[in-house]
Amino acid sequence: MRKALILVAASLALSGSASAACVGTGNYSSCYDANTGNSYSVQRYGNTTYMQGSNPNGSTWSQNSTTVGNTTLHTGTAANGNSWSGTSTHIGNTTINSGMDSRGNPYSSTCVNGYCN
Repeated sequence: MRKALILVAASLALSGSASAACVGTGNYSSCYDANTGNSYSVQRYGNTTYMQGSNPNGSTWSQNSTTVGNTTLHTGTAANGNSWSGTSTHIGNTTINSGMDSRGNPYSSTCVNGYCN
């Protein structure tokens, strides 16, 4: 679950969500995702993206992502209040994801052309 949230949040931060309605500029957006009921803000400063959001039940979450070269470092706080962290490294058409989820469990996946295992 945490791996999926990291990947989704990273994708949202970089490209926007097909189901989310966002207003704002390239540097700051406020969004609402009708499919999940999440609302969130996205702030971009150079190679760093900050996201803060809330779920329909009132819990909050956050994610900070910084890209250095071909690697993006992610840190955040899940809706359950626990911290998590991970990295995404892009090599050609392959992305390697790894980190620690908000329950303290390690995760990893490799994605090729958008298909992950």
